[in-house]
Amino acid sequence: MSATNRFHQVANDALVMISENLQPGAKLALVIYTAGKPELDIVLKDSGLDVDEVVNTLRRRGGLSLDGDNAYKRGLCDVIVGSLACGKQNTNPTPLNHWGQQFWDIGRAEGQQRDDLVAALEHLVAVTTPDANGQLGAKEEHLASLEHARAMIRLHRG
Repeated sequence: MSATNRFHQVANDALVMISENLQPGAKLALVIYTAGKPELDIVLKDSGLDVDEVVNTLRRRGGLSLDGDNAYKRGLCDVIVGSLACGKQNTNPTPLNHWGQQFWDIGRAEGQQRDDLVAALEHLVAVTTPDANGQLGAKEEHLASLEHARAMIRLHRG
């Protein structure tokens, strides 16, 4: 019997003994990891175990918090930020029924709002810019406002 198989047998026997002494309704999980070697990870768990409850237990009792730093949370946040950015740019929509869709939609709404604002500013500039003969009689402060609107258009149109 290999060392791995021997370990599995010992761990299973120990889990059976522990589970016989648990509070009614309690579930048991054993996680063994070797840092930097995910191929050696072992997860043994009771049938019907709710992994969300395991994470909640680690959060409550094991120091796992929203404020702590971990690769899973960084990856999750990267997907959220990427979805927001892609939505704002109206590119790379999420796959159908993907959990990130709500973030893409938020980004898309922000992008649409920006596009609407720029379109309104472009229209304002178009209808209030004096023609070659200065027919609108624009005052100096109006011209400054128009220049500011043009600057905003350039900034947001890229």
